[in-house]
Amino acid sequence: MSPAFGAMEVEHYSKGVLLEPFVHQVGGHSCVLRFNDKTICKPLIQREHQFYETLPTEMRKFTPQYEGVVSVSFEEDEDGNLCLIAYPLNGDHNNLENLDNSDCEPKSKLLRWTNKKTMLLENEKLSKEWVRQHRKEEKMKSHKLEEEFEWLKKSEVLYYTVEKKGNVSSQFKHHNPWSMKCHQQQLQRMKENAKHRNQYKFILLENLTSRYEVPCVLDLKMGTRQHGDDASEEKKANQIRKCQQSTSAVIGVRVCGMQVYQAGTGQLMFMNKYHGRKLSVQGFKEALYQFFHNGKYLRRELFESVIKKLTELKSVLEKQESYRFYSSSLLIIYDGKERQEVAVDSDPEDLEDLSEESSDESAGAYAYKPTASTVDVRMIDFAHTTCKYYGEDSVVHEGQDTGYVFGLQNLIDIIKEIRDESSE
Repeated sequence: MSPAFGAMEVEHYSKGVLLEPFVHQVGGHSCVLRFNDKTICKPLIQREHQFYETLPTEMRKFTPQYEGVVSVSFEEDEDGNLCLIAYPLNGDHNNLENLDNSDCEPKSKLLRWTNKKTMLLENEKLSKEWVRQHRKEEKMKSHKLEEEFEWLKKSEVLYYTVEKKGNVSSQFKHHNPWSMKCHQQQLQRMKENAKHRNQYKFILLENLTSRYEVPCVLDLKMGTRQHGDDASEEKKANQIRKCQQSTSAVIGVRVCGMQVYQAGTGQLMFMNKYHGRKLSVQGFKEALYQFFHNGKYLRRELFESVIKKLTELKSVLEKQESYRFYSSSLLIIYDGKERQEVAVDSDPEDLEDLSEESSDESAGAYAYKPTASTVDVRMIDFAHTTCKYYGEDSVVHEGQDTGYVFGLQNLIDIIKEIRDESSE
């Protein structure tokens, strides 16, 4: 079945969702887009799609929830600005209607197609002049982001100040040049292929950061091998070189990206994959320490939950026969929002759910009430995953993915080291 369908078919189920860059993408090169607050989407790769549709039940709690497939089209205006719009796949109007679009802001971002492929904003209060000015501003931002990304590649660890006013999370969209660059590259690829196709399949996945007000995200490239069985000799050699020159070959894991909120300064710290590749094992350990440190104190209360989840994931993967998760990443996510401190001698009802730990060594007679957020550990990126159930694969592996399990065990050991050293 062709992934593309004509404009008249789209018009029948006319509503589409304007996609935006997913600002909490800290690693990788594939474009991840925001569908709504609870859902993201990314270009469909058949092997990854097959994984999500057939993955073992016991692995589902360690992967994003798969929510279906949409068709994504793009439109270019007279100034050369591009936007991406998601539509129900092959006229399946339930595909989008079953998803909660109530948090797509602003409402004017719902678009309507005509058979002439012109876009009409449903909110008639927005004039064409406003749209023109808005696109002009976005284009100016685009040029600035290009400059920022060049700086990002040279400055592998960056700090951005987050404005104190308003919701902290609402300020994120201006501070992640990595996600913006991935978005721009995707638009450019689609523009270059415009003569051949204008519709693409994207898969919908759970937005793992949606439950956090200020997501702190660590993207770890897992395993001692990154190239898939179908990699060209050039690609294979390139991936082997990257592994040998990084911590991947030594401990089976390396930093692929990081985003941490520094509560002490009100800044966001970003670390990119270029820096992650250069780290020694000791440097990797220091980067992990930095991920769990908010600029004021180490978030020690997170360690046990992370270790527990990683240990459970390791146990699950040890039982997976013939799976290989080449070039897959592991995300660790927690909320960087500062916890509310409550005096120990407060009224009893104020202390009902307090943790027994103090928030830091200098807290004195204070305890803290944890926020509703928890630490999350999830596997992502399965474009090069293989197992014996994929009938078309020429190579069939036996047993567990030892390289991935090796990386998990070393990750667990290093986090335990940080925990134990910080408590001394």
